[in-house]
Amino acid sequence: MQASLPLTSDAQVRYVLRLADSCLILAQRLGEWCGHAPALEEDIALTNMALDLIGQSRALLTRAGQLEGQGRDEDQLAFLRDERDYLNLTLAELPNSLRGARTGRGDFAFTVLRNFVMATLFKQLWQRLLTSRDTELAAIAGKALKESRYHQQHAGDWVVRLGDGTEDSSRRMQDALTLMWPYVAEMFENDAVDDAASQTGLGPRWGDVRDDWMTEVSGVLNAAGLQLPKPTAFISTGKTGRHSEHMGFILTEMQYLQRAFPGGIW
Repeated sequence: MQASLPLTSDAQVRYVLRLADSCLILAQRLGEWCGHAPALEEDIALTNMALDLIGQSRALLTRAGQLEGQGRDEDQLAFLRDERDYLNLTLAELPNSLRGARTGRGDFAFTVLRNFVMATLFKQLWQRLLTSRDTELAAIAGKALKESRYHQQHAGDWVVRLGDGTEDSSRRMQDALTLMWPYVAEMFENDAVDDAASQTGLGPRWGDVRDDWMTEVSGVLNAAGLQLPKPTAFISTGKTGRHSEHMGFILTEMQYLQRAFPGGIW
């Protein structure tokens, strides 16, 4: 069995990994819809968005490995870290339904809401990373921004369609929003990693995009007839490596082949 690789404490590497891991783990959750979405078109759309996120993660993990300078590639960083060394948002790792799946692999209401709020965050970050002093990171942002805009539009259309739909669809969307909202605060918690990135010109502090993010999200939720839940004192901690109980199950499945057959190729 392949041993785990330790994570560096370098702030710029950790900054890139936060974005890379959030894309990677969200892609794993979206991939669970393959063959289980409520409509064939959505089955294809969700899977394609998962592939977009994996592509973004691959580019970011490669760049993180280069910044780290230890010769580790995207596959090693994706598959050979311990749970505490993944720095994704907790929201990305939550199951596709926090209430338990109604049909198939999850709750479509929760999925489209999560896609919308995370795509909006990614879009805001990519827009600012276009001017990163790291030219490689800026180039990644240029391509990823187009994809995130589509993800945001696609998910936002569903939020409005379902929120402003039937009584049942509106209720399900409001329930999903209430369950999801406590995990949103983590997106905008600044710390030393954010401060270092901002000071060196690597990228923005995530908290600095909050106002623009809220403007976009509130507009869509209002159009959908959904009410913003009241804020809570709870703040999740996935960005610092302290995850929910769901993360280990994702990694068990995701890492199995690489752990069992180190360096294996087709």
